[in-house]
Amino acid sequence: MKQVTTFVGVDAHKKDLFVAMLIGTSTTPVTWQLANEAGAVRRLVRKLERDAPGPVQVFYEAGPCGYALQRQMQTDRVACDVIAPALMPRKPGDRVKTNRRDARKLAELGRAGLLTVVQPPTASPTPASRRPSGAAVMPTTTPSPSR
Repeated sequence: MKQVTTFVGVDAHKKDLFVAMLIGTSTTPVTWQLANEAGAVRRLVRKLERDAPGPVQVFYEAGPCGYALQRQMQTDRVACDVIAPALMPRKPGDRVKTNRRDARKLAELGRAGLLTVVQPPTASPTPASRRPSGAAVMPTTTPSPSR
C-alpha cells in the first residue's frame, strides 16, 4: 500500500493562521482559519495527525513571526519547512494576495516540489562563554585628543 502524503500551507500573521490542506492527489484544498496561539497550534498539529492518512508536510513563509511556529509544529509525523517568500514562483501579473490564496499556493507548490526551503537558526543561541575570543568584545580605547 502506498503512503499518502498530506501537504499543508500556512499563511502566518501576528494574530491569525490561514491553513490549506491537500490530502493525497485532491485538487480542492480544505481551508480554515485559527488564532496564532500556542494552544491553537497544538490543536492544529493533533488535527493534522488525526485527519492525515500518512505523513504530513507543512509549509509556511518566513516572515516577522519568526521560526517559533516551525518548532511548535515539528513532530514525528508532521514535518514543517520554512519557505523563502522571495523565491516563490509567481505568474506574471498575479498580484492579488489574499491569506487563503497564499495558504493554498503554499500547499500546491509544496506538493509540486517548487518551493525553496530556508534553514532556520537553532533554537538556542550560542552562549557568550562559547564564542570565539574577541567575537563580542568592543574596543575600549579612547581616541587621543588632537593638538
